[in-house]
Amino acid sequence: MVGIGFPFPEDTLLILSGFLVAHDIIKPLPGLLVVYSALLVSDYFLFWVGKGYGRRVVEHKKFQRLISSEKLLNLEERFKKWRVWVVLFGRHILGLRAQIFLVAGVTKMNPVTFLIADGFTALFTIAIMGGIGYVGRNSMQVLRRDFNKIERVAIVAFTILLIIWIGFRYAADLPAQNAGLLILGFDPVYGGIEL
Repeated sequence: MVGIGFPFPEDTLLILSGFLVAHDIIKPLPGLLVVYSALLVSDYFLFWVGKGYGRRVVEHKKFQRLISSEKLLNLEERFKKWRVWVVLFGRHILGLRAQIFLVAGVTKMNPVTFLIADGFTALFTIAIMGGIGYVGRNSMQVLRRDFNKIERVAIVAFTILLIIWIGFRYAADLPAQNAGLLILGFDPVYGGIEL
């Protein structure tokens, strides 16, 4: 849904829900039901827009940046050949998901067939992304513990780089400074004043 203006990408919310379940902030079954139903509603919204606008969807300013005329034609050809399989596998292709749901509506796919196919494949998406969030629950604690070490190394590295940069800047300015001193009659190498 981020492609049409909603602020949060779907996968990020799924990973977050797995993380929240892992930390017992939300219960697994209610969390799964909310995430699953929200996923189906957002997918069906795109399907519904495609079904309502038809091929004119590429003319609508909100959807022009999401799908071009060429992309619409390309996906329509795929739908003619593969139909349900495009929805089943297309959901897992990042960047193509919203376009596929729009084109499913444009090609007048049966809404029940769409919801069954999308509902089936959404279970895999939730399991994978929610599982990543659930398994990654310890990553935050590890990162927090190691952050102090990383911070110290970064400060030392930054300080060394700053000293090197200042040294190079000073060395680059030396010939110019020496030239100015020579004009004034002072020789920086041998010292003293030339007459």
